[in-house]
Amino acid sequence: MFSNGIFVRRGFFISSIINTSSKTKLLTRVYLSTYTSTASKLPDEFSEEDHIDARNWLNRFNIDTIPRSLGHVSFSRSSGPGGQNVNKVNSKATVRFRMSELLAATPAILHSPLRASKYFAGKSNSLVIQADGSRRQADNVQECFQKLKLLIESAGKSVIMGETTPEKMAKVRQL
Repeated sequence: MFSNGIFVRRGFFISSIINTSSKTKLLTRVYLSTYTSTASKLPDEFSEEDHIDARNWLNRFNIDTIPRSLGHVSFSRSSGPGGQNVNKVNSKATVRFRMSELLAATPAILHSPLRASKYFAGKSNSLVIQADGSRRQADNVQECFQKLKLLIESAGKSVIMGETTPEKMAKVRQL
């Protein structure tokens, strides 16, 4: 990962500290600590045991297991049809999930796909999910958490290896 003071991985490029100003040092430290603490392994470097643990975690995972305190909810005026309601009521929900808290609650194998999702906001290092499909705030917040659930499930399906059935294992042994 580190080579001659240069860190390169999946579109990230951080050079060694050439400028001695405190601002450059601080920015470099922030990027390094943020990125290396959450994704120290590539998805194909995880062991079979990591995949089994992540698969078991994903099987137990549902919308009720997501702590509501994990996201910061804010409301704003919605757009689109709805007459005067969209001009008067703050029904659009925006839920911001800080990556440090979200990644601490998920298996390490899911960290890279979560960072690569369309909801990831790099400047704030968080996932920002919005919903304005309903006229009720509570329904829109629920929709945001549903989107997070679907995101985590799709990330899991993309990187977690499937379980090998005993029939396939027997077939491979015969070869």
